[in-house]
Amino acid sequence: MSPGLFRLATIPAFLVALWLMTGAALAQTGSEPPDYEEWQRTAERAEQVVERAAASTEALEALRTQLAGWREQLLAAQSRNASRIETLQSQLEALGPPPEAGETEPADIAQRRAELEEQLEDLRAPIRNAEAAFTRAQGLISEIDAIIRARQVDALLSLGATPLNPVNWIRGLEEVGQAARAMEQEVSTAFATPSRVAEARNKLPAIFLLVVGGFVLLLRGHRWVDRAGTQMRAHTRRGTGVWSLLISIGHILLPLAGLSAIIFAAAYSGLAGSRLSRMLAFLPLAFALLLGYRWLGQRLYSEVDAEAVIPLAEGPRREARYYSTLLALLLVIQITIGAFVGLGDLSQATEAVLQFPVTVLMGLVLFRMGVILGRCRGVSDDDDESAFVARAIRLLGRASMVVGALMPLLAAVGYLNASMLIRPWVVSLAILGLLLILQRLVRDLEQLITGRETAGEGLIPVLMGMVLTIAALPFLALVWGARVADLTELWARFREGFVLGETRVSPTDFLVFVVIFMLGYLATRALQGGLRNSLLPRTALDKGAQTALVSGTGYVGIFLAALIAISATGIDLSSLAIVAGALSVGIGFGLQNIVQNFVSGIILLIERPVSEGDWIEVGGQMGIVRKISVRSTRIETFDRTDVIVPNGDFVSGVVTNWTRGNTIGRVIVPVGVAYGTDTRKVERILREVAEDHPMVVMQPPPSVFFMGFGADSLDFQIRAILRDVNWVLNVQSDMNHAIAKRFAEEGIEIPFAQRDVWLRNPETLARETAPGTADAPAALEPAPVPRAPDPFLDRPETDSDSDADMR
Repeated sequence: MSPGLFRLATIPAFLVALWLMTGAALAQTGSEPPDYEEWQRTAERAEQVVERAAASTEALEALRTQLAGWREQLLAAQSRNASRIETLQSQLEALGPPPEAGETEPADIAQRRAELEEQLEDLRAPIRNAEAAFTRAQGLISEIDAIIRARQVDALLSLGATPLNPVNWIRGLEEVGQAARAMEQEVSTAFATPSRVAEARNKLPAIFLLVVGGFVLLLRGHRWVDRAGTQMRAHTRRGTGVWSLLISIGHILLPLAGLSAIIFAAAYSGLAGSRLSRMLAFLPLAFALLLGYRWLGQRLYSEVDAEAVIPLAEGPRREARYYSTLLALLLVIQITIGAFVGLGDLSQATEAVLQFPVTVLMGLVLFRMGVILGRCRGVSDDDDESAFVARAIRLLGRASMVVGALMPLLAAVGYLNASMLIRPWVVSLAILGLLLILQRLVRDLEQLITGRETAGEGLIPVLMGMVLTIAALPFLALVWGARVADLTELWARFREGFVLGETRVSPTDFLVFVVIFMLGYLATRALQGGLRNSLLPRTALDKGAQTALVSGTGYVGIFLAALIAISATGIDLSSLAIVAGALSVGIGFGLQNIVQNFVSGIILLIERPVSEGDWIEVGGQMGIVRKISVRSTRIETFDRTDVIVPNGDFVSGVVTNWTRGNTIGRVIVPVGVAYGTDTRKVERILREVAEDHPMVVMQPPPSVFFMGFGADSLDFQIRAILRDVNWVLNVQSDMNHAIAKRFAEEGIEIPFAQRDVWLRNPETLARETAPGTADAPAALEPAPVPRAPDPFLDRPETDSDSDADMR
């Protein structure tokens, strides 16, 4: 008995079922209402079958398929008369709220309200019936799924005959011999039947063509593919990875087509018998698996370093190619044994005996493949993607070692179905390897189309990789025993959608929302582009006002696009008003700084105290405003660094705008000269220096001020108005150079700080001086200076009076 966990052939069935469900759902739109009497009979029969739980798995699957069809009809029935119901509700709202207790309303309005409510109830009755029937169908389907899953688990954990028992060997050989003799008997009977032989003779020309064509493809197909690949490479210089992939696929398809033609010729003759014909029909699939795994090994562990998808050393790559082909051969043998057991109706003990040596060999090969994959290292340590893939491959290698060691032990104990899990694991590795190859193909295709060597590093390969990964999930689920009904159930739940308020939101509604919102968003961006590039530059608005208008248009347009999209999907958000109010309070407390900066940004865009290109100083940061957004403003400092300042600082703090309105500003240059210098001469020189600079305007003229007597110098200041305040540092530097030159020519001294140090009470130092240095204080004692009595100096000495005093 072939285990039910491995369903490679159900992949096409899943695609067909998904297509049929989608087509049925579309066909039911606008169809007649369901026949509830027929549904009642079907539901009662299904409840009886579920209650007994004695039907076969195939019968349960058929019943489930029938219930799934009813569920699709009932789901479609819930959307009937939706537009008419909406119209009646609008009419009721137009009449106003119903009167409260003790209140009355005009008779004609009351009559009209009653008529509308009666019509509304008549339209809602079928919808309620459909909802109740839909819930019933959903429950029956869930119960059937639970029964089938329980049976799968029991079959997986069932303990059968051990293949190590010699008694089972003898019984197995006898059953295999009986099945082989039955096939031989069918072939002998066919050759002994004159009608079949005559029919085969009539088909002989077609059989001859099929056999000859098959052998030609087997023998010459490789050369044709290589020749076509050489011509493709000769016409293009880039994208060689694409051509190599196409050539390798051709090496699979042509031999497979040749073998299929030969096998079809044998079955077409009608002399093979029913059982042998079914075995021959299975051979193309087995041969395709063998060629496919061999192709995967050649692509994943290519001899060419640049084409190898999994980075390994040359020796392990060669070994991996060999073991991948051997693993495929063992997989084909295992599947062939399962098909032979099913056709010959052999016992589970016989299947365990036949499968055990193959399972052991597969376990050994898989363990060795796990060791090789565990040596995988990334192409570059700096490439995060390569490092992630390498880690994933090493993890798969360790898991393969565990599976390769565990499955033969389960087969030896007698858990035949559990040991067959080695088969989906091998197929899963092949699917993941194919996924890596397809991701490499996407990068090569982009490089072929764009002609750029680094094209594969863009966003498109990453998105396509995500799409391929998601698309591989259903196939992995089917390989690991998921039923087609499980995947179609997920699709049905997805199509069913969810309830938001009093509205059911389906994926179709979500798609409508996305399309309408994207159209509104694109229209808003187009309007912003027209305003920014065509209309606003021709107006008298400054740059800040233009930016504010463009930004405001964007926010209003996106808000309107969201409202229109929500209205188009029919979502009623009135029931969510209370929840939204509560959330707004919590968000207001948690995001109050963000909201403050957002409001401040709107104020900045409207009032425009700061515009792009202004030289400002805020919060100790000085620089040029480069961009004003809603939440923050970007300032480029004179060190060429970007500083992000929250907009709240511009509204609540002090901002200095050096270039608001115009670029005219004042420069102040301080100058100090030595005491004794002619101050009028210094004033004249400084005025001449200021007037000679080209950036200084003459109206008003520059001024020179004698600021006062400093500690070390006579202090002057040049104050002049500049044409462009952005050049203030350059002007200061130029004036300082000119002042130094003129002062040197005129003999004017620029002083530096000087200090005289006086020691009070030096006799204290004399008493504290060590022996041998008694005359040292005398050298420090200043000449006596007559002075008037000072109460602070003539008071009795204290410890503090002996300290040195700096004057």
